[in-house]
Amino acid sequence: MYLNIKDLINQKKGSFEGVLDFYKNDIASISTGRATPLLVEDVVVDAYGQRMHLKELATITAPEPRSLVIQPWDKAVLEAISGAIRKSDIGLNPVVDGPFIRLNIPSLTEERRKEFIKLLKQKTEESRVKIRRVREEVWHKLQAMEHEHEISEDDKFKAKEDLQKMVDEYNKKIEEFEKKKEQELMA
Repeated sequence: MYLNIKDLINQKKGSFEGVLDFYKNDIASISTGRATPLLVEDVVVDAYGQRMHLKELATITAPEPRSLVIQPWDKAVLEAISGAIRKSDIGLNPVVDGPFIRLNIPSLTEERRKEFIKLLKQKTEESRVKIRRVREEVWHKLQAMEHEHEISEDDKFKAKEDLQKMVDEYNKKIEEFEKKKEQELMA
């Protein structure tokens, strides 16, 4: 029976990894004042009658530390990309330069840094909530397994300990990413 519990917890490890991966990608879009394609690659563009991510429509490069160059594969979507960047919440003003779009990344002001840190804290808390939801889901399954006499009470509480260790491990990873991003923002 204990193998079923281990399997249940290990299956949820994928959910924890998914939360962590989403968090890493989510905070990567927070500007640190340095140019990185991650800032804009997930901007949603209305093109070809559907909504697409910018990374699906163009090549994004960072030729200099404070600028990005976007080169659409089809010049017909140049204005759609430019408009989508203007409407997004990243706060950058695109400049159409022939077949390219240029984005200059301004230096961060102290006020802007504080706004980004506040946003970072919000995204961190959202990820922790997602991890708690996964933990609660597993805990409810464990309780149901005990209720159905599939596992003993001791097995249930041992599994709860194992589950909490995993939750603590992923919360620590999130905290490490948060600290690293905060240091980048303050640098």
